[in-house]
Amino acid sequence: MAKELKTKENDLPVEDFIDSLDNEKQKEQSYTLLELFKSISGSEARMWGGSIIGYGHYDYVYSSGQSGTWMRGGFSPRKGKFSLYIMSGFSHYGEILGRLGKYKTGKSCLYINKLEDVDLEVLKELIAGSFQFMKEKYPEGA
Repeated sequence: MAKELKTKENDLPVEDFIDSLDNEKQKEQSYTLLELFKSISGSEARMWGGSIIGYGHYDYVYSSGQSGTWMRGGFSPRKGKFSLYIMSGFSHYGEILGRLGKYKTGKSCLYINKLEDVDLEVLKELIAGSFQFMKEKYPEGA
């Protein structure tokens, strides 16, 4: 069940999850990100597993034949940092990343310690670009 919950959209209340965070500053910043992603995506926040807040969804099929449904973007407050899911990846955002501030990246994850470490206007630009990319690549998703 834990693996199923980890990768699936569910009905757990987003606000209950945020309110359960121990760190008050991270809780406050999670609410900021909640509204930022909602305003950019036009979607309501949904829990994906027990700790990921996602917006929209799309269906994918890999060349291996594996398929599934995943969020179009979102974030997760983790111990001491935020993981932001930028589903388009970062290869075509060099100029934007150069203006962002302090961060690290993974394949589709942007890691920031706190919102003060980045320029919020640039972060909005990056998130909006990712949602636009996903809309073009997967127009049938929500």
